[in-house]
Amino acid sequence: MPVVPLLYKLTAFAYKDYLSFGYVYVGLRGAEEMTRQYNINAYAPTILIFKEHINKPADVIQARGMKKQAIDDFITQNKYLLAARLTSQKLFHELCPVKRSHRQRKYCVVLLTAEATKLSKPFEAFLSFALANTQDTVRFVHVYSNRQQEFANTLLPDGDRFQGKSVVSILERRNTAGRVVYKTLKDPWTGSESDKFILLGYLDQLRKDPALLSSEAVLPDLTDELAPVFLLRWLYSASEYISDCWDSIFHNNWREMMPLLSLIFSALFILFGTVIMQAFSDSSDEQESHPPDKEEVHEKSGKTEPTFSKENSSKIPKKGFVEVTELTDVTYTSNLVRLRPGHMNIVLILSNSTKTSLLQKFALEVYTFTGSSCLHFSFLSLDKHREWLEYLLEFAQDAAPIPNQYDKHFMERDYTGYVLALNGHKKYYCLFKPHKTVEEEEAAMGSCSDLDSSLHLGESRGKSSCSLGSRPIKGKLSKLSLWMERLLEGSLQRFYIPSWPELD
Repeated sequence: MPVVPLLYKLTAFAYKDYLSFGYVYVGLRGAEEMTRQYNINAYAPTILIFKEHINKPADVIQARGMKKQAIDDFITQNKYLLAARLTSQKLFHELCPVKRSHRQRKYCVVLLTAEATKLSKPFEAFLSFALANTQDTVRFVHVYSNRQQEFANTLLPDGDRFQGKSVVSILERRNTAGRVVYKTLKDPWTGSESDKFILLGYLDQLRKDPALLSSEAVLPDLTDELAPVFLLRWLYSASEYISDCWDSIFHNNWREMMPLLSLIFSALFILFGTVIMQAFSDSSDEQESHPPDKEEVHEKSGKTEPTFSKENSSKIPKKGFVEVTELTDVTYTSNLVRLRPGHMNIVLILSNSTKTSLLQKFALEVYTFTGSSCLHFSFLSLDKHREWLEYLLEFAQDAAPIPNQYDKHFMERDYTGYVLALNGHKKYYCLFKPHKTVEEEEAAMGSCSDLDSSLHLGESRGKSSCSLGSRPIKGKLSKLSLWMERLLEGSLQRFYIPSWPELD
């Protein structure tokens, strides 16, 4: 796969203190040579572990359905090098554990050698011997004697013949306090065949007679070579961060650099913004004390847009108008069915006769809320899509009663001025029913007082007695702004539907 699997990332993070992890996508053009060199099946995941020799992997695991337990067991078995270097007391405890019983003896073959820039012949011979004599009870390690002088002097015999030369010692830990039994080879380790033969004889004799380790000593704790002082640690971290930034700028894409660039520009903006605000604070105070200019007074008197409070100042409208689109079968999917999560569509119900007056009042009421990018505004023609609206109102509790389909006055119910806040993603809506104006109340006290009886009146009588002018129609939306505030607070009742019906 071109993307690193999550299971491999978790394994790399778990063993980051012991191993370095890499990833190769075999689909790349340059990976063919590697697959041929290490004889890898490109159709199954393969993990190779390399130790001292990079030309040949120390161990390989390959499986189509590789499980986490199998990977953990594979990594645990190859956690250390064939002849790892002791750099801390913690690593010494892990590689050379304390003997717990006679059946759990663990011997450590330690090579005490001087530090060299290149692998020396004694170390190469010691490494080849460790590779050929790998056992569960024997662990091969090496120590730089110039870095761990106290540790090396405890195991070295007295005399000048071992100064500056490599020495091999076999030891077994008896307790955690540092007590060990050991035996050091009589001659310095040169890596010759005779040295290998002598060391192999000692290891074979240990299987039969553990008393071969006749010397006893208390080893001092190893110095932690990989723990730098605070200043060096800070310099290492700073250099790594600078190098990562440099590589990111010139080698990675700009999308990965956006967080860093955003942080830099935000700091610069805050710095210069504070200075500029401090410099112009006095001038702004003077301008507030003077009366406004004539142009500003003229603009304020000519605008019919509502003012803003401190609470909604962060959502000041960006445009001088309200963009209201018609909800039709063409825009139905994009404006409702596939509306993004967190977005809502505020839909006004109107008819052809009330379109102009209701849209003007609707725009005036919702203008203060157009600063939010999560709100969209539409209108629905009642003459075209009455059945769709009737279906939605069936799910609303305490909504206007829905007349029977056999009622001859079914098409006379007036839904103009209704507002629906539709959440397309979560499939629910909030309902706004028009506010009853004074003219409507007077008309209701007259010929339209009884709702049930009015449904049985003639068509001409119903239209003549309940007809309203343009001012009562605009008054239906007089409390829409308060309803919008409750909508944004989340205190309105929600009516859920199983799915959005088709808009024919």
